[in-house]
Amino acid sequence: MNKDKYFILDFDSTFTKVEALDELGEISLRNEQNKEALLQEIKNLTDSAMNGTSSFSEGLTKRLQLLKANQNHLQELIAILQEKVSDSIHRNKAFFEEYADQVLIVSSGFKEFIVPIVSAYGIKEENVYANTFQFDEQGNIIGYDPENVLCQDKGKIKLLDQLGLSGDVYVLGDGYTDYEIKEAGLANKYYAFTENVVRDKVVEKAEHVAPTLEEFLYQNKLPMAISYPKNRIKVLLLENIHPNAVELFGKEGYQIETIPGALSEEDLCEKIKNVSILGIRSKTQVTAKVLEHANRLMSIGAFCIGTNQIDLDACLKAGVTVFNAPFSNTRSVVELALGEIIMLSRRIFDKSIKMHQGIWDKSAAGSIEVRDKKLGIVGYGNIGSQLSVLAEAMGMQVYYYDVVEKLQLGNARKCESLQELLQIADFVTLHVDGSPSNTNMFGKAEFDAMKPGAIFLNLSRGHVVEITALVDALKSGKIAGAAVDVFPYEPATNDEQFISELRSLPNVILTPHIGGSTTEAQENIARFVPSRIMQYINTGNTYQSVNFPNIQLPELKNAHRLIHLHANVPGVLANINNALAKNEVNILGQYLKTNEQIGYVITDIDKVYDKQVVSDLKKVPHTIKFRILY
Repeated sequence: MNKDKYFILDFDSTFTKVEALDELGEISLRNEQNKEALLQEIKNLTDSAMNGTSSFSEGLTKRLQLLKANQNHLQELIAILQEKVSDSIHRNKAFFEEYADQVLIVSSGFKEFIVPIVSAYGIKEENVYANTFQFDEQGNIIGYDPENVLCQDKGKIKLLDQLGLSGDVYVLGDGYTDYEIKEAGLANKYYAFTENVVRDKVVEKAEHVAPTLEEFLYQNKLPMAISYPKNRIKVLLLENIHPNAVELFGKEGYQIETIPGALSEEDLCEKIKNVSILGIRSKTQVTAKVLEHANRLMSIGAFCIGTNQIDLDACLKAGVTVFNAPFSNTRSVVELALGEIIMLSRRIFDKSIKMHQGIWDKSAAGSIEVRDKKLGIVGYGNIGSQLSVLAEAMGMQVYYYDVVEKLQLGNARKCESLQELLQIADFVTLHVDGSPSNTNMFGKAEFDAMKPGAIFLNLSRGHVVEITALVDALKSGKIAGAAVDVFPYEPATNDEQFISELRSLPNVILTPHIGGSTTEAQENIARFVPSRIMQYINTGNTYQSVNFPNIQLPELKNAHRLIHLHANVPGVLANINNALAKNEVNILGQYLKTNEQIGYVITDIDKVYDKQVVSDLKKVPHTIKFRILY
């Protein structure tokens, strides 16, 4: 960067997250009875000046009078401000150290608390332009230096005019007084900084908006602590994903759009353009056709357990990683299963319906306890195994069947075949995955094999059960009751009518795919999935990805990270390393993992390297995607 370029930053609500005089008021007025009223008046004066709707100098005088502050309060203020440096400023400390000669702090605040904060980031004291306090003999703040132009209206314009900077000037700040520098023709560009506060009047006038410092650095081709401004990453969340996810992605600085329901393939093809992160639940189908329109997609988050609604192979070929929530809602599903087992055993729904009709049917016919009964669990994964433990604690005898060898918990007994389990169990509950091989796995033959009067539950996937066979088993009395939470076809929105042969049958509990729909489960999922996605975006970590080779990477320190995804064919790793060697790149660490289809290579290198290596790595045959983290 040429030495004739200058970067001017405001301090309050820009370098720090807060207005320093507001924070000083919290300290100096802590023992005042009317503290809150005084603080609100100070804040109003600050906002009015920053929005350009009142005289700055008059407001500054009034604020100092209201503060009743002393010199002794300043050290406490400095300690608070040190903890409230803006996140993107803190991330980019290296930028300030590297460009120390060209970064100027121009603030209507006060040097006494600004210099200690910004000097820790390499900014020179002589490059800090701000007001200074006046104190009386007791150290009370009684005013400011009236000769300093920054205490005056349009003070920043007057200061820049005095400095006469010979070169390009770029201003970053949140207030109207920062915009005035550009308006007066003393800066090439003004960026409204909105990371901490959005002042509508300022944003309206600004030609450029910087949600973070990275956006400012990116637009001016300056080095950043991260690979790209996070506000350029667009997140699309469908199907009423919990607000926790919105909050987490928002804190990361991403653009977020939410849509309440699922989208059709055609609508999603249109909506997916320029989206980097897609969040869905079980209804949205992410097909190969959708992925063809996903020009910027990096990751998909399935805010549920299953991923059969996503074409994982197509995602792999497109270099799109997929994360789900395999554990977050298991407890909710298990509790629903247990509750339904008891309700069906006691025929509670039938009794309740009659009561609502005014019928008092106090009969024990068909009503049984679950203690000592045999529970047959088909699918002994995260849900099935947890159900096993809780059911045993209720006194049930647990049997399970799984096509994969699983460690039995407690006194659960493994069955060698599904037929063996069906002949034993008083209750049969399905907890299998949604793989195509499980389509219609439970039909007439399986219902015929069950004990007469047994009870059946399906809280797994709708397509694993032949609904007609279940209806016939219920109507014939072979099955005494059933609970079904999932269906071969499910309405896309709450406005669509649910149609099924199972409606109106006695002792049948029908629920609208709510096994994992509890507040706790949705909160857990909304924390888990975004954290996995952000780990991948920020570090390249693919741990717990559904479709990518799983790699847990060390923290990236004082290096750049090259991420190379390629088809798993012979010779690619050799070509990658040849490209690195050709450009004399010093490798600090290299990590590789493959699956049957792709290879995932991560290389940490020195910060100084020949940029030609990036071009060479992108040209390596069979490359799917390449990106850099720093």
